Amino acid sequence: MKILFIGDIVGKPGRRIIKRLLPGLVAEKKIDFVIANCENAAGGFGVTRDILDELLQSPIDVFTSGNHIWDKKDIIECMDEYRMLLRPLNYPEKTPGWGSITVCKPPFPHGISVINLEGRTFMRPIDCPFRTVERELNCLKNKSNIVIVDIHAEATSEKEAMGWFLDGKVSAVIGTHTHVQTADETILPRGTAYITDAGMTGAHDSILGIRKEMVIERFLTARPNKFEVAKGDVRLQGITIEVDDMNCRSINITRVNLKESGG
Repeated sequence: MKILFIGDIVGKPGRRIIKRLLPGLVAEKKIDFVIANCENAAGGFGVTRDILDELLQSPIDVFTSGNHIWDKKDIIECMDEYRMLLRPLNYPEKTPGWGSITVCKPPFPHGISVINLEGRTFMRPIDCPFRTVERELNCLKNKSNIVIVDIHAEATSEKEAMGWFLDGKVSAVIGTHTHVQTADETILPRGTAYITDAGMTGAHDSILGIRKEMVIERFLTARPNKFEVAKGDVRLQGITIEVDDMNCRSINITRVNLKESGG
């Protein structure tokens, strides 16, 4: 099975390149299953019902998110309607939405599970992602053998720790949140694919997808100011993973970095 994971979609430029390039990429690479992090799809912060409906026109099977999933009120109110949209699993009980999903997609005999986690280092003190994912994997034992984990975290150490913690227990651990694609993609010793950050799908003539001068102004003045999504050098970033259908171990992981022009 070939799985494509798309790094954080940022604003309208990110949504536009998804619409333009994703169908061709899926066909060219013979992708069987697509996961995309959409937590920055609405103007760089959050996602809305209308934007999710727009993204659903593309061949994306599951959407993951992170700490910005709560930034737009209307998605909170309708989150339970979108089963394919995940929020981090390690939020407290009674939080709206779901933190994991299992999808059965022919012709593959095994269900594909996606688990969304949020880190705690330099982020809000929510429930422990390590103990949370351990409990969830126990629940998934009879449902799925292919498991993909999105660890949405600030600290590289926390993401790497999650990769080693889950090596041999899941098919892939993919880092998101920092918007800079790392070059440490690897297959860990027990067959789990790992990368610290899948990157960003949006404008790269920017600071993490936001207009450079606005971010610099905030650093210079130490005052809050309005952020706007940048527009130049739009790219689709992510990774492809090939999973052995027999033992559900990953056998290949490759970075994706496509410019809007096709270069």
